[in-house]
Amino acid sequence: MAEGGPAVAIRGVTKRYGDFVAVGNIDVTVPRGVVYGFLGPNGAGKTTTLRMVNDIIAPDEGSIELLGKYAPGPGAVAHVGYLPEERGLYPKMKVLEVVQFFGELRGLPPDEARRRGKTWLERLEIPEWGDKKVQDLSKGMQQKVQFVTAVIHEPELLILDEPWSGLDPINAQVLRDIVLEQKARGHTILFSTHLMEQAEQICDHVFIIARGRRVLDGELAAIKREATGDRLVALAFGDGGDAAEPVLADPALVANRTAKKDHVEVELATGADADGLLHRLVGAGARVRRFELVEPTLHQIFVDRVGADAAMGGPRGE
Repeated sequence: MAEGGPAVAIRGVTKRYGDFVAVGNIDVTVPRGVVYGFLGPNGAGKTTTLRMVNDIIAPDEGSIELLGKYAPGPGAVAHVGYLPEERGLYPKMKVLEVVQFFGELRGLPPDEARRRGKTWLERLEIPEWGDKKVQDLSKGMQQKVQFVTAVIHEPELLILDEPWSGLDPINAQVLRDIVLEQKARGHTILFSTHLMEQAEQICDHVFIIARGRRVLDGELAAIKREATGDRLVALAFGDGGDAAEPVLADPALVANRTAKKDHVEVELATGADADGLLHRLVGAGARVRRFELVEPTLHQIFVDRVGADAAMGGPRGE
């Protein structure tokens, strides 16, 4: 853990609306200098949690500490950037004016906020939109402007709620590149999404929440290794692949196998290991063209842990 404590420490936080528990007694520790994915289906409690981190709403129980010393609120404003799920831009204002205004709210002098705003609009290849009204922009363009308002003051902690909403693949990649640039500068990025494939491309750590409760958290690489358990192997063979059949039919070695388009995926039996499978195949004379441990996708892990209904944002229970 970096000196000064974690970027975000959420301890025993609960938020209720009447009898409905939106977030139930969760603990989250976000290390500094990482990209941390706060993941879950729609309605899981992600946005509620991020709003508590940003002092938009207050928790009913528990505590939140930012950057090792700040409570959510005025003291943290200059050190935190926030892109909300719902856009907070003023439609009648011009784009550069809006960007400058948000920069000033975060503590920048007017001239510096305007200079940085111009630089960021150029970085995102939309400098010509600086004199246009926000209401004249497309949904994707507004999302890019909203992103600029979150990063203009170079925050140590950048919080992004569904940052890729409304973006085409090219602009989504542009934002991913900027997020990685922020990480390279030592900043911490905490973002929420229900899109597992987006998270898998960029996250170091993940926290999965469903129905307001923690499901899983940790380093993404470690989570995937644990989920794999070295139990799935992708195989493909050259000429003479029939020699592999007796080996793959051995129930002491292979529990299940599934034919794919250009390979076969086998699940090892209990007690068997990948090295043993390869040794048997080579000994049988099979020409092994591909032998690869299969790593599950984050989406597969998510569905396995929360269930298909929850993964689709199905009705929440108590």
